[in-house]
Amino acid sequence: MAVKIKLKRLGKIRAPHYRIVVADSRTRRDGRAIEEIGKYQPTYHPSIIEVDADRVAYWLGVGAQPTEPVLAILKKTGDWQKFKGEPAPAPLLVAEPKKARPSFEALGSDDSGKGEAITQKKKAEKKDEAAAESSAAESTEA
Repeated sequence: MAVKIKLKRLGKIRAPHYRIVVADSRTRRDGRAIEEIGKYQPTYHPSIIEVDADRVAYWLGVGAQPTEPVLAILKKTGDWQKFKGEPAPAPLLVAEPKKARPSFEALGSDDSGKGEAITQKKKAEKKDEAAAESSAAESTEA
């Protein structure tokens, strides 16, 4: 039985996330897996990659073959280099924690009026136009 380390797709139509699984090579993409050894979420920035390094080393040691996408993920995490005995890659980019947004009260609650409302200006413009039309009509009559 040939064993593969491959991606199992989950999520919505345009919001995929994957689990890195060990499965028989004859099973379908989202079929039954022997073991789940990690997860990969490409839609986040930066992507979320979590791999159980001990289990990956075990499965690679007993002959499981990674697919091309999984091989790229394992190269990024350094598990493939560790298995092959090569030097480790540069560390992955880690997302910075989100800064807390200031609350409305912290921004200052001085609610002083800063001008007239837009609707009042439009009404005033219409009155000015009507007055201009009536004065133009009076000047043509005279």
